Amino acid sequence: MLAIVGASAAVSISPAPVIAQAAGSAESEAAARVDPKWAPPTTPWGHPDLQGIWTTDDMRGIPQQRPTEFGTRQYLTDEEFAARGATREGARQSQDRGAVGTFRNEEGTRTFGYTSMVIDPPDGRIPPALPEARERRTAGTFGVGPWNTMEDFSLYDRCITRGAVGSFGPAVYGNGARILQTPDSVVISYEMVHDTRIIPLDGDPPLGEGIRQYMGDSRGRFEGNTLVIESSNFTDRTTLGGVRHSEQLKLTERFTRVDPQMIDYEIRVEDPLTWEQPWKMRMTITQQPGYEIYEYGCHEGNMAMRNILSAERAYERTVAEAEAKGLPPPERVFERVNGPDRAR
Repeated sequence: MLAIVGASAAVSISPAPVIAQAAGSAESEAAARVDPKWAPPTTPWGHPDLQGIWTTDDMRGIPQQRPTEFGTRQYLTDEEFAARGATREGARQSQDRGAVGTFRNEEGTRTFGYTSMVIDPPDGRIPPALPEARERRTAGTFGVGPWNTMEDFSLYDRCITRGAVGSFGPAVYGNGARILQTPDSVVISYEMVHDTRIIPLDGDPPLGEGIRQYMGDSRGRFEGNTLVIESSNFTDRTTLGGVRHSEQLKLTERFTRVDPQMIDYEIRVEDPLTWEQPWKMRMTITQQPGYEIYEYGCHEGNMAMRNILSAERAYERTVAEAEAKGLPPPERVFERVNGPDRAR
């Protein structure tokens, strides 16, 4: 970056945006980009064929929001991509080290050159949340407590759902989904928390306003080679982009097969009660050698919530004992690790 310094101010001039994909990046090698005449396979009834087991494992290492040094660039330069490639290869080589139980670090096999998953606004940053949205309490073990009842946990903690977008990760494991098609519907069954969405393609009107669902009410259609899914009628119990959204959330998802083993997946997020403006995120879901969908063995009565609730009761007893002796309350481990502001 160049800086021109005048008598009273400095003006920064950013380099020209990098538009082309880095050489050797997975996105640059997709069949539809290598050969403009490439077309996806079709089902017997003529729809683009999206069926199979797909995963976001290859999105590991790509930040959701773009680091500010990349400005409005959606792609890494060749040099930046080479550095990422070395980092990702190191992660793949060590993905099983320290794995405990099912928590295997699934790193995928390809390296993409995206600077972020968020692609709109142009700076790749999620728009600021509105003041009332920032006041909504985010429940769950990633929140700040206190833990008094089951309602203090997120639906993800309770093994109920991770939400329509969150179910597709990418996380350290369980990033897969199986897509099935019929002439009048598309089915997406997620590995994470075993949610399944059945999306009609028959043009039926959406559900009435009085019916709310964790995964929303979805209707789909094909626009050329792209499956477009529009969803509304959400509850306000799940989070997206680190914020608990409102019931006014609307999602527009677009699935476009760009390679025998790649689908570009784009999500437009709109919620006038949560963010200052709509925003858009892009991932490329891929197929992996030998990838299988396994049972997500999680249930709401698991030991984690019992232990957290009992630990909260134990902490309350130590606070009472300290107060009786005229001593300050004991420090929370969460506060020591994350700082006092986040522990409130």
